[in-house]
Amino acid sequence: MEAVFSYIIGLGAAVMMPVIFTILGVCIGIKFSKALKSGLYVGVGFVGLGVITGLLTSSLGPALSQVVEIYGLELKVFDMGWPAAASVAYNTTVGAFIIPVCLGVNLVLLLAGCTRTVNIDLWNYWHFAFIGAVVYFLTHSIGWGFFAAIICYIVTLVMADITAKKFQKFYPGMEGISIPQPFCQGFTPFAIVIGKVLDKIPGFDKLNIDAEGMKKKFGLFGEPLVLGVIIGVIIGCLACKDSQELVDNIPATLGLGIKMGAVMELIPRITSLFIEGLKPISEATRELIAKKFGEDKEFYIGMSPALVIGHPTTLIVSLLLIPVTLVLAVVLPGNQFLPLASLAGMFYVFVMILPYTNGNVVKSFIVGLVVMAIGLYFVTLMADNFTSAAHEVSAAHPDDKAVQVPEGFSAGALDFASSPLAFAIYACMRYLEYIGAGILTILTIALVAWNRVRIKSK
Repeated sequence: MEAVFSYIIGLGAAVMMPVIFTILGVCIGIKFSKALKSGLYVGVGFVGLGVITGLLTSSLGPALSQVVEIYGLELKVFDMGWPAAASVAYNTTVGAFIIPVCLGVNLVLLLAGCTRTVNIDLWNYWHFAFIGAVVYFLTHSIGWGFFAAIICYIVTLVMADITAKKFQKFYPGMEGISIPQPFCQGFTPFAIVIGKVLDKIPGFDKLNIDAEGMKKKFGLFGEPLVLGVIIGVIIGCLACKDSQELVDNIPATLGLGIKMGAVMELIPRITSLFIEGLKPISEATRELIAKKFGEDKEFYIGMSPALVIGHPTTLIVSLLLIPVTLVLAVVLPGNQFLPLASLAGMFYVFVMILPYTNGNVVKSFIVGLVVMAIGLYFVTLMADNFTSAAHEVSAAHPDDKAVQVPEGFSAGALDFASSPLAFAIYACMRYLEYIGAGILTILTIALVAWNRVRIKSK
């Protein structure tokens, strides 16, 4: 089983998405050529996104490492980055079986009328494997590991249902799509609560500036492209020890600025391919469901948040939050996690925040600031058990350098360890044990039952 699903995951979204979309398209009545073209657009989108985020990591990583060395910012929790965290999660006992188990849970909930989301985002199933692996090494019980993974999966499906309409309304071209990714969905309650609190502050409504408003207010400096260049140049300058090195590194500093600007400019262009690929599938799905089950019946295709990370507000806020998060990591008392390799995942923090802040740059930044400050502590607190998982996987795969933790360090990653949903499950199992498991069970059953009633009532 592990070999089969490791092979599927190893093919990657760029290879498997054309296959999945072609099969899905033919099954719902689309011509083979049109279904294949849709899948290829989505596959090409994933390739392009991988290239761009790889450019961000390879360009920003050395400069940030230099900053860490110059200012002595080294902390005790090593940032593995989400690709290594995903590799660790999938290569544990829980991860080996996570795909069939979660697909089975999804099918049962669909048949029982408890969800509308069909989660085909197989590559992000590693989030469920992650929390399952952490709880497994906490409790030394494979049963409790799968319990945590399934709880996380069910809650995420319900959250995807609840937020689907808001998501579809905010992001053009996303009709019939939901986001069953727990990292993104974990921040939704924060966006709702913090947004309502900010709305009660007198005069805050005057700060209602979206990405277009930034361009009008700040002109050229409000463009994501220009902001990317400026932030890149600033980081490049901070990576220089003295004025002489600053002069010597002018070409490298300017090059970093241009690369950061390129990332900001190219991500929206690449994510437009996802919309082009999804549109025929989404339209055909809605037509088929309306024909077979009536106009009131509706299902959602659960997809990766990568579809919409090119939104201008996401780019602007993520860019501003990268240096701020580094400062937070250093000044927050008790934090031991310094995010470096994980910073490319900052874009995914805001996917489900923006629909509830209506793309307000200031409000989104404040929400992001709060969740990142809290998330750093979550990573620190979960580090010991995640390190145990990383050591087991690295022992089984000694040639895989990505999953090896440096001696004297613990392991962490911004995604998925900083998620409030992941930590809530982990905290219940660590600090409350059987009582915590009971609380999680009752809350999950209540949430599923409420969602079923909500679906039936509509």
